[in-house]
Amino acid sequence: MSPHADGGSTSGRADLHFSSAADVDRFVTTLDRFERGEIDSEEWRLFRLLHGNYGQRQGAGPTMLRAKLPQGIVSADQLDVIADVADRYSRGFLHVTTRQNVQFHFLPEEHVVPAMQLLGAAGITTREACGNSVRNVTTNADAGVAKDEVFDPVPYAEAFTRHFLRHPLSAVLPRKFKVAFSGGGSDHAFVLVNDIGFTSRLDENGQKGFRVNVAGGTATYCSSGHELFAFLPVRDTLNVTEAILRVFHDRGDRKNRKKNRMKFLVKSMGYPAFRDAVLAELEVARAENRAPLPFPEDEPSTREPRTHARVPVTLAELSSLVDASVAKGPGIVPKTLPLLPREADRAHFFGSNVAPQKQDGYYQVTATLPLGDASSGQVRALARLARAYSDGTARMTHAQNLTFHWVREADLEALFVALARIGLSRAFPDTLGDPSSCPGAESCKLAVTQSRGLAQALTSLVDETPELVAKTKGLVVKMSGCPNGCGLHHAAGLGFQGGMRRIGGKPAPHYFLYVGGDPRGEKAAFGRFVAKFPAKRVPKVVERLVALYESERKPEEPILDYLKRVDVKALAKSFADLSLLDETNATDEDFVDFAETEAFSAVEDEAS
Repeated sequence: MSPHADGGSTSGRADLHFSSAADVDRFVTTLDRFERGEIDSEEWRLFRLLHGNYGQRQGAGPTMLRAKLPQGIVSADQLDVIADVADRYSRGFLHVTTRQNVQFHFLPEEHVVPAMQLLGAAGITTREACGNSVRNVTTNADAGVAKDEVFDPVPYAEAFTRHFLRHPLSAVLPRKFKVAFSGGGSDHAFVLVNDIGFTSRLDENGQKGFRVNVAGGTATYCSSGHELFAFLPVRDTLNVTEAILRVFHDRGDRKNRKKNRMKFLVKSMGYPAFRDAVLAELEVARAENRAPLPFPEDEPSTREPRTHARVPVTLAELSSLVDASVAKGPGIVPKTLPLLPREADRAHFFGSNVAPQKQDGYYQVTATLPLGDASSGQVRALARLARAYSDGTARMTHAQNLTFHWVREADLEALFVALARIGLSRAFPDTLGDPSSCPGAESCKLAVTQSRGLAQALTSLVDETPELVAKTKGLVVKMSGCPNGCGLHHAAGLGFQGGMRRIGGKPAPHYFLYVGGDPRGEKAAFGRFVAKFPAKRVPKVVERLVALYESERKPEEPILDYLKRVDVKALAKSFADLSLLDETNATDEDFVDFAETEAFSAVEDEAS
């Protein structure tokens, strides 16, 4: 039998409604109780986190709202609503996260409820987007169309989302809980660094199942997920999660916040004891049939593409949409100027942003969102493009970009020209030219450095030296503003972690450099520490690293393979001059972070 079970066409789901008006009503009621003094600030904080409302480092006033897009899938109509929220209540632009969510920053507190109501009316929920809960369930962005996938995981991921959203255990866990599904192809969806990772597999009879890995994660303790099952029949997908959640709920550490992710529970129990506890719970779940799949096991393989009447769009209409919106600060603001591509840019785009689907005659096309940002006008334009050239939907990616499926070959050129007109046709997504970053010190309470500013600086470096991308083919670059690693820097070929040093009593922003991280395969590899560098010297570090690779690599050796094998101590010596910062050589610039004009100051605050 063919290794690919789904020879037919799938395109995701027709129902994208996950919200509940009761969630917003309860939020309003609880807010009233807090304002009347009936509950204290800590109870209110924990409650609002479970509804996607996260305090910013700026203190009282501005706040962040995170909305979940299960499996990263969003409709054109929902994109229009997201743009409206960005315009009315935020800064005129949105931010896509590494977990396929969208975030709105710097909302005045009085805007949170109306923003939630507007999102909810479009089926978009903020429920369990933050807090000690089952977070947004992600999949690979090419699920359902990837040529190398074993089978489409989206129907199972959707069933998972609907079962555990508002589940009695989902919001009362010791700590946050992350889940990812992968179709088993080259897009790994970071399954090995999630609390549960499901990877599509077939048994010897061609029956569908998942490889199940548990207790993966990054941050201060990096762990590749343990293999709980090499093959678990798909019918047990929800039951096994019920079992895992019950073990974590009952035995997880609720006292020490820094050690209460599931990976720490597995470490303290020992994996054999943890596995035995889960298997015992699974037997009970199976016996009681607690969580059956809501469809026959093989039903999703017969699903047809969404029917969609394509709505034509003109370049003038797209331009007017972008021009009508205003992205504003504070913080880094996305550029909305059209790109004027040369023939080389077109060739690069078609070589890096366009991929054939397993369905003959169709392609997936990626729009690159620099820093994961898009203005409200650009988002409305993307909605028009989804209606004109795709199936009326789009998908957010783990690399903070947006992908269209079901683009006909005859429409590829028009879509490229349209993306260039709205400023989103940059080539080489998820490379050195398109680094991923968490929000960093622009808004996050825990962040030490302006990781978005560093990402912007590296993007500018590649713009000035485009040959760097060709020299670093296959290199994934990610950065985080602190050790928590929301930017997934531990699992990148080149990872940067924000930190600081005091020079002459003054704090100076720095970055830890990690090399050789790789989340693929049977076991994730995590980046090895090289050295700590002043923030403003990082672009020079990257240039020198590329030069070293070129001089030391084996014939035809990819840069990631080089970074996995290179002696990090020898590498550190090669950067000794760039890492050294003291009172004798420090300049004023060394004390100012990227994207800032004032002297650097580290904010120490507890996570919300």
